[in-house]
Amino acid sequence: MSFLRWMLPLLALSSISVTGCPGNSGSSEPKPAPSPEVSVSIAGVDTSSLTPRERREWAAQVSELLSPCPDTPVSIAQCVKEQRPCKACLPAAQLLLKQVKDGRSKKEREDAFHMRFDANKVRTLATDGSPEMGPPDAPITLVEWADFECPFCRLMSPVLEELVKRFDGQVRLVFKFYPLSAHVHGEPAARAAIAALNQGKFWEMHHLLFENQDKLEQADIERYAQRLKLDMVKFRADMVSPETKARIDKDKKQADEVGLDGTPLVFVNGREADLQLLSNPPADLEEWVKVELELLGHTPRPAPPKPAGAQPGATDAPASASATP
Repeated sequence: MSFLRWMLPLLALSSISVTGCPGNSGSSEPKPAPSPEVSVSIAGVDTSSLTPRERREWAAQVSELLSPCPDTPVSIAQCVKEQRPCKACLPAAQLLLKQVKDGRSKKEREDAFHMRFDANKVRTLATDGSPEMGPPDAPITLVEWADFECPFCRLMSPVLEELVKRFDGQVRLVFKFYPLSAHVHGEPAARAAIAALNQGKFWEMHHLLFENQDKLEQADIERYAQRLKLDMVKFRADMVSPETKARIDKDKKQADEVGLDGTPLVFVNGREADLQLLSNPPADLEEWVKVELELLGHTPRPAPPKPAGAQPGATDAPASASATP
């Protein structure tokens, strides 16, 4: 299931287009040549649900791609079979298995592998001064650039906050501002959130802005500030202050430097989470965090029992929003 298919039931309930914020065009890819006949069996990877073709594709790829650890220059398959010290090899093989099952192309599978495990993909992100949720010393840091008028950001917001709750004490969420020029209310909303941050009410304003995404005129924003019992004189002054503009510009500059081409832009411990490579963002990001914790030597918090009838990866995301970069 692609990221787009994940949001279609939500789109059916709204008038939001699927072009994204601002949107990315798809690219056609030539049909890959048949995979060579390769037989691979790896302890800890169950390939029984794959078709013969899928099994050949997975076997070929784990035999071709090198281990994610620079000091283990062997294939993923050999790394696991020989029990090499690179702990990322087994999760990499499992990720490629899931990508095959999801019907991804060879290039998409390889891109997903590098996204998750390539050491060269890790970026150093400055987070000082940004609003955050969760302990500052958490082993996992999620960084999100978002626009309060972007419907796709609205859907991603509860997914990321749920990860902070799901892995209590192990995940920190950092929010950064990127109001898009295509959204006339994006910058006023960002200014309002910063003004609320200055009075210790960022997340409360963050939630109100996303919950009332179709009502972001100045009068609406001031009404939200009054609901939060903010000092209105200070709030209005902070909304138009040079410091507020400088904070937005600083966040946008950093996002441009890491290659933002749409919102939301999400990083997990310095790795960009390309949402187009996630089939089910809530479940895939939860699994990503879980594996990352294990690779760092931490025991992930156990998952709470799911309510009867709950679907895997279900979230409490607003029913009128949708998400794609």
